[in-house]
Amino acid sequence: MTFSERPVLVFWETTKACPLSCVHCRASAITGPVPGELTTEEGMRVIDQVRSFGGRPPVLVFTGGDPLMRADLPRLLDYARASGVPFAVSPAVSGNLTDGALASLRDAGASSISISLDGARPETHDAIRRVDGTFERTVERIRAARELGLGVQVNTAIMKSNLRELPAMFDIVKGLGVKIWELFFLVQVGRGSGVADLTPEGYETACNFAYDASRLGLVVRCVEAPFIRRVAKRRETGDDYWRDDAYLGMRDELSGAGSPGASTLGPKGTLDGDGIIFVGHDGTIHPGGLIPVPLGNVMTEDLATVYRRDPLLNSIRAREFSGRCGTCDYAGVCGGSRARAYACSGDPLASDPACLHAGA
Repeated sequence: MTFSERPVLVFWETTKACPLSCVHCRASAITGPVPGELTTEEGMRVIDQVRSFGGRPPVLVFTGGDPLMRADLPRLLDYARASGVPFAVSPAVSGNLTDGALASLRDAGASSISISLDGARPETHDAIRRVDGTFERTVERIRAARELGLGVQVNTAIMKSNLRELPAMFDIVKGLGVKIWELFFLVQVGRGSGVADLTPEGYETACNFAYDASRLGLVVRCVEAPFIRRVAKRRETGDDYWRDDAYLGMRDELSGAGSPGASTLGPKGTLDGDGIIFVGHDGTIHPGGLIPVPLGNVMTEDLATVYRRDPLLNSIRAREFSGRCGTCDYAGVCGGSRARAYACSGDPLASDPACLHAGA
């Protein structure tokens, strides 16, 4: 599987404006738009460039901030649909996410929406989202979207404060009838710079839990933890290698979730710059939303050309890394988080310090 010619996903940060104030926010979102956000016509140019990859276009993810803060979002979605560009939307759970807004997203042709659930208890989720009552609204909005026939993916940001709640969150997600659970492993950028992260042992625990969960009827995706592929390869051989007490307790909490089947993790994932590309609120192109390295701007350069020819992206795809990630036997299926490597060292080609194997 290769992503050298076209990415799977193009993320467009439509705005930095958001009614929430989440502790880990990559965008350090604020209550109103900032100068330089792309206009409607410039946004349509982004859509045109996604279409220009040729063949089956990548999925364009309208993200933010909260894309519902843009009054022109319906026009942009209509343009994407008319252009044949598949798209998903990542709204914040706020007063903007009304029944009418959900119905509009469905009618516009969104393949899915992603809604964040970061705790199994109101106290945990609301502390992360920093708005009281968000937990109840999140569960209710997921139900409402499902009842409208809108595809829903639940995203969970994993950090030290909510790791042990993952089994209970699994129960909530599965109980709501959601089919896709995306686990986002914290990268300390933006507001997240001050959030307590997992230790490498904690990452290993979370990945082993994710592998178990992926065998119990949910499609599980891990973001900024590509070493899940190493964990899955070991586990699929019957190597029950990880015996950490926290993990064993979390595994036991899954014991009533049904009989394990095949893992849904898949053989190879994406990395920032390898299957993923990010367009900022002002059109600046980055390898991913958590790597603030500018590669160009869609107002002056072609997105497909940048993706295919940029030296940094080609180095990422060739796994030309320094340190342990550069010599790792699992580099082809993993490659480490390029965003975490950059956040910790200033070098997007450095080793990922969260990986026990990379640190060996």
